[in-house]
Amino acid sequence: MHSIKDILKNFDPLKDKYISRDFQAFGIYLAEKLGEPRKKSLYIKLAKTIPRPVLEEALRFVIDSNARKKGALFMWKLKQLGIFDKTKNSKSVKNQSKSVKISD
Repeated sequence: MHSIKDILKNFDPLKDKYISRDFQAFGIYLAEKLGEPRKKSLYIKLAKTIPRPVLEEALRFVIDSNARKKGALFMWKLKQLGIFDKTKNSKSVKNQSKSVKISD
């Protein structure tokens, strides 16, 4: 990962004016490394909500592999690490609570 000093040296206020937070820069970094610059908003969202060590571990896994679809492999690795299980369980609990009928 880059230090703050390196990031500030490479910061161009005219080009990078919409990047103001660290997670935004990391999300764009993920999108570039995975070869999906059009999906940078997805990776910014992931960088905002998922802890960085988990994202770095999944990125290392993808970079070490020789995959054609790096973005798909990255998402698969996040699923294997258990990141998406928490949100899936909360949705299923929410849906189950709506379907329960209480009779008097």
